Amino acid sequence: MSGRVWVLGVDSGGSGLRVALGVVAGETGGVRAVDSVAFTEPVRTGERGIDAGHLLERLVPAAEELLTRAGVAGRSASVTAVPLAAVAVGAAGMATLGDDLRATLPAALRSSLGVDRLALAADAVTAYAGALGQQPGAVVAAGTGMIALGTDLAAWRRADGWGHLLGDCGSGAWIGRAGLEAALRAYDGRRGGSAALLARVEALFGDPAGLPARLYPRPDRAAVLASFAPEVARCGAEGDPVAAGILAGAARHIAEAAAAVCPPVADRAGHADRAHRREVALTGGLFAMGEALLVPLRAELAEQLPYARTVSADGDPLAGALAVAAALATDTLRLPREPGMLDTTSR
Repeated sequence: MSGRVWVLGVDSGGSGLRVALGVVAGETGGVRAVDSVAFTEPVRTGERGIDAGHLLERLVPAAEELLTRAGVAGRSASVTAVPLAAVAVGAAGMATLGDDLRATLPAALRSSLGVDRLALAADAVTAYAGALGQQPGAVVAAGTGMIALGTDLAAWRRADGWGHLLGDCGSGAWIGRAGLEAALRAYDGRRGGSAALLARVEALFGDPAGLPARLYPRPDRAAVLASFAPEVARCGAEGDPVAAGILAGAARHIAEAAAAVCPPVADRAGHADRAHRREVALTGGLFAMGEALLVPLRAELAEQLPYARTVSADGDPLAGALAVAAALATDTLRLPREPGMLDTTSR
């Protein structure tokens, strides 16, 4: 066991923190997940951004526990006697809220876990690595929010991910908000309303007139909005034209974001080569809503990205964090290093 190359992947997001231990398979950067732990409370965010101290309070004991359970280090032995070859942390908000992590984690993890190689990545980057690995293409990560990320392996291209007030167009929050608006239109007697969606609002929330008081003061407004998205999908699947129109609009927005970031394949003259196709991976809980969304989305992707083919994600962001750590440990990392998106340190 002790001769193996061990790496750690970390996925920190709004729903909690996950830490996985992996072992590198050969010299090509492949990795096999061995064990993982999860925390349901997310890492705190304060005046300095993502709280590095709070992350370390969980990460270091979790790493020690995983190494002990794997038989790499006994409870009485120092974990640094069998150091991890690399750690990759993927975190929501890394680009704008990651200054404390970048300033604190390299020295702290070197001291506590013996780690010389560290990658700090936006969660969209680890989602990309989990979905497509290290090949050019694009990934759409959609759940409560929505972001598209693409690369030609020279630079990252990002579209949307601006949050439910400024963007996240086509996301669960966007669909849910549009569905609630259609319900309230029906409640008021305005054009564009949906009696089917109004019935679902009344069943789930009670009197529609009470929605503003129930929604506006909440800090988790985006999640509450997104909770109504499955009702929109259900009504759309049952033939409600207003709900179906909302889902068609969401599909159009998602495809527009994918088209903005997916690098075309260029021929020798530098023209787009549509005979060869990039892969666009869809990942995230939004796509579990089923055919009511996926049918119009496939049509929009075919129209807007004729040089791409849609694929299922190979793995999730935690698997992507492990893959980045393994590639860093074996000097095979090809994804673009870019401040705020993918920062790496090594001794």
